[in-house]
Amino acid sequence: MSKKVTFDAVIEQFGGMNAGYVVFPYDVLELYGVKGQVKVKALIDGKVTYRGSLSKMGTPFHALGITQAIRKELGKELGDTIHIVLEQDTEPREVILPEEVAALFSKHPKARAFFDKLSYTDRKEYVVWITSAKREETKQNRLNLLIEKLENGRKLNDK
Repeated sequence: MSKKVTFDAVIEQFGGMNAGYVVFPYDVLELYGVKGQVKVKALIDGKVTYRGSLSKMGTPFHALGITQAIRKELGKELGDTIHIVLEQDTEPREVILPEEVAALFSKHPKARAFFDKLSYTDRKEYVVWITSAKREETKQNRLNLLIEKLENGRKLNDK
């Protein structure tokens, strides 16, 4: 069972981007026995659950990314303080494939092979992109693009 840690932190701006993070105030090696990235589950301000990673992002400390979507849901901006309850996430990260995607993958093994090599987050983004289409025509266009992108070894946001 992973140790839960609780802390308050200010949402810092990453570079000049509209990207936020908080500094993780504990020693990751001491807490989790690893130096690098750590998969975590966090409850932010008691209302938003987030699965992500603590990583160094080119800094001397580990940080937790706080996405724009999370900030919006919390009603928080860069510079605001948030309360975090965090623990190591040891559960497998699986993305459930919609039936139409699974069917397409059976006809396009190259696309499936590339998809399976993608990170959990990249796989999840592809599935959300497909399932969020409101019109059937949009969904069909996205399914065609999905196969094209994957067969060319591209992530969703790659040009």
